[in-house]
Amino acid sequence: MGVIASAANASSVKVVSKQFTSIGGQAVLEGVMMRSPNFITVAVRRPDSGKIVIKHDPYSTVLRKYPLLAKPFIRGVATLVESMVQGMGALSFSAEIGTESVASTEPVEKISRTQIVGSMIFAFAMGMLLFVALPHALTALLTSDRYLGISAKSPLFHLIDGTFKMIILMGYIYAISRMAEIRRVFQYHGAEHKSIYAFEAGDELTVENARKHSTLHPRCGTSFLLFLVLISIAVFSILLPVLGLTNFSDTAWKNHLGMIAAKMLLMFPVAGIAYEFIKLCACRMDNALFRLAILPGMLLQKLTTLEPDDAQLEVALASLRQCLRLEKKVETKESGFEVTDLDELFYLGAVVGEFPEL
Repeated sequence: MGVIASAANASSVKVVSKQFTSIGGQAVLEGVMMRSPNFITVAVRRPDSGKIVIKHDPYSTVLRKYPLLAKPFIRGVATLVESMVQGMGALSFSAEIGTESVASTEPVEKISRTQIVGSMIFAFAMGMLLFVALPHALTALLTSDRYLGISAKSPLFHLIDGTFKMIILMGYIYAISRMAEIRRVFQYHGAEHKSIYAFEAGDELTVENARKHSTLHPRCGTSFLLFLVLISIAVFSILLPVLGLTNFSDTAWKNHLGMIAAKMLLMFPVAGIAYEFIKLCACRMDNALFRLAILPGMLLQKLTTLEPDDAQLEVALASLRQCLRLEKKVETKESGFEVTDLDELFYLGAVVGEFPEL
């Protein structure tokens, strides 16, 4: 995810760079994953020694391998799937480090690729049930002849459906934010944003410089989820009646099952549209209209990003520095090494223009 603006708060966005980077990241358990054009690094703080473990692997996006996937409205779906795979791998690594202990003599069992794929399939299925099937079922009940008597052909039906989606989404985020471990992940999320902002601004990648930047990012995955919901309201209200799925059967429950199945399939093109919308807005943050358009997503990030402490910023910066060192071909250490502080990862004079947005 590129960073193009620094936001002092959600309603006041100050542009700090007109260049965008292809370097982005994701928070994990006690750490941060950073992804550059050719490498993925994960930096995780050890719970026993406090040292930072850094793992890195070569990387080549599928968008580069298969040009068709880089086309507008397709690239968003490809990027989403690719990010999920990389994110699960980074999470499994961070979990392994988190379970290690000085006193432990038992080897830590690594999570297999099969387990990662299984977890992704389960997460995808649960997401579809929670954010597609459940809101539709609640809407169907509320709008039935027994209550409001609103047809699925009406845009109001899909507006209510979208409202249920938003309530479930925000309730879910709020509920998990009450967990101590997730709150720390949200702090690392904030640290990831601040670190990328510092790089975009041309600052030296130090804790002091990163600390002054915002935790809110115009192309954050949280914003993506919000606009996924909002855009789905418009798409479903138009396409479902056009496709004849609102009344293809004389049985109401069959119609609703058909619409739920169609919505699950349509979530992929909707994701592509949401991706393009966020990309469009984020690349024009010096325009007040686009800042206003992206504002709801920035506000929602108040739930998923928290102010990090200096130790968390150090981990995020270590991950980012390692990406840059690898890209500049000055790193000689094997993957899985440890550092005590950032001084062991000397800063390189890298600039945003070297890593243009794809």
